Amino acid sequence: MSNLDSFFATVKLPTMSEVAHQLIKTLNKDDVSVTEVRDIIAKDPALTAKLLRLANSAQFGLPRGVHSLDDAIHMVGMAKVRTLSVGACLNESFPSVPGLDQQTFWQTSMACAGYAQWLAGALSMDVQQAWLTGMMLRLGELLIAQADPKALTEVEKLPKLPGGRWEREKRLIGFSEGQITAELARRWNFPLQMVQALERSYDPLVEQAFSRLGAVIHLAGILADVPHAKAQDIDHLPVDVIEKLSLDVGWLKDKLPSCDTFVSIH
Repeated sequence: MSNLDSFFATVKLPTMSEVAHQLIKTLNKDDVSVTEVRDIIAKDPALTAKLLRLANSAQFGLPRGVHSLDDAIHMVGMAKVRTLSVGACLNESFPSVPGLDQQTFWQTSMACAGYAQWLAGALSMDVQQAWLTGMMLRLGELLIAQADPKALTEVEKLPKLPGGRWEREKRLIGFSEGQITAELARRWNFPLQMVQALERSYDPLVEQAFSRLGAVIHLAGILADVPHAKAQDIDHLPVDVIEKLSLDVGWLKDKLPSCDTFVSIH
């Protein structure tokens, strides 16, 4: 932890809005009400407008237009609206980084979120928690860019093999982006399960206490690094992680979703 503390001493944490902090607190509450979430989001007109645009996007395929927060929560679901809101706040909190293709970065993040949600659904896990954790995985790279721009250049150097970015980060910084994001999530009081999953996303089988969510994020992160992943790309996923999760390779190939179906908050 002392090394991570040293790393964080060299960076300035992004500024999170009060609305974002309040929403994060609700992630730790099992009994949060629809009214509470709605009232928090309503404090931020820009966030409200973005949510309504998202709810009316093609990915949700709703039978009619969404015109209010109450409509969005009713038709999209409170859990989804909440995680989308937190994700949108995180998206707005991080500035553009020189040397990093912003569009590709967020496309990869949204793909990771989408694959994580898909895998979590197959395993009867919390799909919204998986979506948000997957969306956050690469945030640590934005802090690496701040701490060591030269290291970012090396991390982003071509070719970018699936999972190769993590290896470069470990070699250059000593930590993967997931481990750095985990510490950021801890400091921002995200749920412990999410923090642990991010910590273990680099190598989910090395820890004594196995994190299913960490293993899901590991697989999702590798798939997200493959532009428009196809069924044959499943063969390049780590077999030991797939077996640990009791996933069926044939099912993965048959049901692999298209990135075009994923929700984008960027």
